[in-house]
Amino acid sequence: MVPRVLVFKNSADLLMEFKRIGVDAGGMKIMRPKAFLRVVKISNVPGFCANILKQEMLSFGGDVALSRGSITGTDAHTDCLLLGTLAQYASLSSKLKKQPFGLSELGGRIQTSLLHADGEGVSLNLPRRRLRLGHRTLIMGILNATTDSFSGDGILGMDPWRALAMARRMVDDGADILDIGGESSRPGSRRISAKDELKRVLPFLKLFAKSLPAAVLSIDTTKSEVAHAALDCGVHIVNDISALRNDRKMAGLVARYGAAVVLMHMKGAPRTMQKSPRYDDLMEEVAGFLDASIKKALDSGIRQDRIIIDPGIGFGKTLAHNTEIIEKLSELKVFGRPILAGVSRKWFIGKILGAEVSERLWGTAAAVCAAIAGGADIVRVHDVRQIKEVVRVWDAIHKR
Repeated sequence: MVPRVLVFKNSADLLMEFKRIGVDAGGMKIMRPKAFLRVVKISNVPGFCANILKQEMLSFGGDVALSRGSITGTDAHTDCLLLGTLAQYASLSSKLKKQPFGLSELGGRIQTSLLHADGEGVSLNLPRRRLRLGHRTLIMGILNATTDSFSGDGILGMDPWRALAMARRMVDDGADILDIGGESSRPGSRRISAKDELKRVLPFLKLFAKSLPAAVLSIDTTKSEVAHAALDCGVHIVNDISALRNDRKMAGLVARYGAAVVLMHMKGAPRTMQKSPRYDDLMEEVAGFLDASIKKALDSGIRQDRIIIDPGIGFGKTLAHNTEIIEKLSELKVFGRPILAGVSRKWFIGKILGAEVSERLWGTAAAVCAAIAGGADIVRVHDVRQIKEVVRVWDAIHKR
């Protein structure tokens, strides 16, 4: 008889273990939510509300950590760490429904966040098709139509049929999405006009849409004029690194076409974003930004099942910031939206390895695995064939 400490990724793993030992179905239902301890952080809670949360959670056998000053009455607001099992949170949510001061809404959001954190209820519907999430990681292949891409590759100036062959090879190698961009967003890059950007990307978009009808196409742009032309070509996704902030027409345009959108966190703008970026609480700021961006998208008429979020690895972040985001990526699952991670060949990998851009494949592979472990549903990469092999093995082990 050897006592083993079991590690469960989610409740599905626990149910499988219950079935192995023949637990009664009724017992499974009762015990399932008792098995998982979750720590939930809520920022800037009014002191009296924090004390209500603490007393209620204590009554169910959980607890809430809050500032000493909020207990004595000297702190008007406090951050809270809720400590409890899923069963205790369910009881708390039910009790909070009867409370004023916004606690009723908070209780519902806690429950929703916990469901999303376990990977339930995430879907991605695109115009004319649907991408299935959960059973495997999706790959977004990068096609740059720029003159100054940091990776040193690209299709700009390439014979159109050669570019088409490159795009087709990406699809054959395992790319689920092709992301075409005409403006570099590397650190220090300068903006170009919509006219110049269209001149770069439109010929390729038209060719790919006509010749690769089964491919899912994405346009990497912050300009509504460029997005409009791309959507007219049949593009399915607008990958907007400004998260709808750069162009006030973008949100309404995406909603009108029923397209999907990628909302990315970026501190500053590409030209200046790497000049000593600082955060008081990195994940708090990223999560707060994405929460506001999702609300803006929804208020503009974009459907929830067509929103993808991206923490913006490399966009206004230091080496320490990038590695922290990847390590804590699972915290963003609470939004219930697919997470896109773009780590391919990036500066922080070169910094860790002391490697030039062309020598960052295996560092990229390691970062991709870490991102998937944290909950990434889509990885954006240059080297599709090699990363597809990495992803297939990872998925076979972890997404059974």
